[in-house]
Amino acid sequence: MSHSITKICEDFISELNLAIGERPADSIFILTDETTRKLCFPKLMGLEKLRKCRIVSIPSGDKTKNIDSAVVIWKFLSENGATRKSLLINVGGGVVTDIGGFAASTFKRGISYINVSTTLLGAVDAATGGKTGINFLGLKNEIGIFAPAEAVLIDVDFFKTLDAENLRSGYAEMVKHALIDTKEEWASVLKYDIDKFDLDELRPLLLNSFRIKERIVELDPHEANIRKALNLGHTFGHAFESWSYKIESPVLHGYAVMWGLLCELYLSHIKLGFPKEELLRLKYLIKEYYGSFEFHCQQYDHLFELMTHDKKNDSKEINFTLLADVGDIRINQTATKDEIFECFDWFREG
Repeated sequence: MSHSITKICEDFISELNLAIGERPADSIFILTDETTRKLCFPKLMGLEKLRKCRIVSIPSGDKTKNIDSAVVIWKFLSENGATRKSLLINVGGGVVTDIGGFAASTFKRGISYINVSTTLLGAVDAATGGKTGINFLGLKNEIGIFAPAEAVLIDVDFFKTLDAENLRSGYAEMVKHALIDTKEEWASVLKYDIDKFDLDELRPLLLNSFRIKERIVELDPHEANIRKALNLGHTFGHAFESWSYKIESPVLHGYAVMWGLLCELYLSHIKLGFPKEELLRLKYLIKEYYGSFEFHCQQYDHLFELMTHDKKNDSKEINFTLLADVGDIRINQTATKDEIFECFDWFREG
């Protein structure tokens, strides 16, 4: 399976034009959400061949990443004459690129698609790596397929439309990439000034983040082995995120991942001797910028149950990616229920 290279654009419109190639305007479709359509669309309409293309829009937010929205997209493509040679351009954050990739890769057994990621989280997480999917029965990305985009284009200017919380949400995935890479990368990501969020200073970190992910995806496109490293923080994180939706107090994906990273580094510390000073570095960063996720001990079993449904489990045991040190990855680790509850205790003690 070939995979697409993520590109930070210098001249977004001409690079998008190049990625679209010679396709006629009537075979190009755009998927977006309501927020992105309002904030980012005027820029795309600067490209002549997109002015006549057909646009399908879904409501914003993770709650729309479901089979009903996929049906809306398939129906729109079908009713507007899409063929196997058509192109779908997904313009938006992770929800749009995840569901758009899924809809494209299943419509007529697969049409080409391009991701234009307009959020930091979407850029470093969902848009790259060829994973597509929808949520199902309250579980994150339960239905999906590996199907890489033809191109992934990032225009950093779109990030100017994001608030501080959404920028921090994206930064969380960059923290994860640094932790599975090297101590140098970890130090340079930690040095970044989150208060300022200077986009010029972000670019080189962003490029490194893409390269870390792309290198791992190239080695293991279907997550049979080392690609599981990219799941660091996500076993606890997805449980926190799914629970936040169940209690109707949704949290941003990056915040859930950051709290998940903290739990999984604590698990790494008690099981593999992950250095305490690195664990505390992450803890201080989270305390300052991400706050905490509130839950009580009567909810431990609910969270544990959500973790047992995680896609990464290949037996009855819960599968974790842990670290013996920064960059020292240990995939296919397991933990007892008592150890997981100890992580919950430690997390709640703050």
